[in-house]
Amino acid sequence: MLSAPATLYVGFLVAAPLVILVVYSMWTQTYVSIEKTPTLANYREAFFDPLVRHLMIRSILIAAVVTIATVALAYPIAYFIALKARRKTLWLLLITIPFWSSYLLRVFAWKLILGFNGVLNSALMALGLIDTPLTFLLYNEFAVVLTLAHAWAPFAILPIFVSLQKIDPSLLEAATDLGNSAFESFLRVTLPLTVPGIIAASLIIFIPTVGDYVTPSLVGGSDGKMIANLIQVQFGAANNWPLGATMSLLAMLSVGFVALVFVISATGLGRRIR
Repeated sequence: MLSAPATLYVGFLVAAPLVILVVYSMWTQTYVSIEKTPTLANYREAFFDPLVRHLMIRSILIAAVVTIATVALAYPIAYFIALKARRKTLWLLLITIPFWSSYLLRVFAWKLILGFNGVLNSALMALGLIDTPLTFLLYNEFAVVLTLAHAWAPFAILPIFVSLQKIDPSLLEAATDLGNSAFESFLRVTLPLTVPGIIAASLIIFIPTVGDYVTPSLVGGSDGKMIANLIQVQFGAANNWPLGATMSLLAMLSVGFVALVFVISATGLGRRIR
């Protein structure tokens, strides 16, 4: 009885949509209707389409860069709040401030900052550092990475903060008593014990980044499009839901494979450091 709510949740919100995607991926879209004879034609079309492969690889690379950049920036912040700051609650509250506005507004804000006549170009010209506005700030992969790294930062800080909070202070004291410097104590004690938090933060960032289509649409331009934009087109303008379902499943499998490799590698690296 106690497991009934969890079973219903997994059944209706996880298993059922996945089954529907699999079923749709086996059908084919005709001009006005859907042919429901099971076939693997969509998988062959998606797998051998150079555009799908290109966007899939680009999406995974962008997600990897966003994940690395966000975790690298989030770790010092989480470390400061967990082990150095006095008013932890206040700092955690400040971290959640971006959530007080919608995700769409935050993306538009970066568009205003990075634009040709945006805040950054205007400031650099006012300071005399540049004569003409920089054109590489917006509508490319750099803008997508920067915007997503900012959007996901709180999601990286909080899991790492929790893992840092769980570290027993006596372990750090013991490392110091054994003659380790502060940096050696960090490498041998703090960093290995926070690997679970780093893994959790990385997965929280990596998985939704691959599926994000809003940020690439607004700040990515043609050079920043990702696989989710192509899937959106299939479910929208192209009206080819079976092919869109196939691309979605291939994206899920690719993300799952990369995430599994990352978890195994990070876990093994954490054990070696210890």
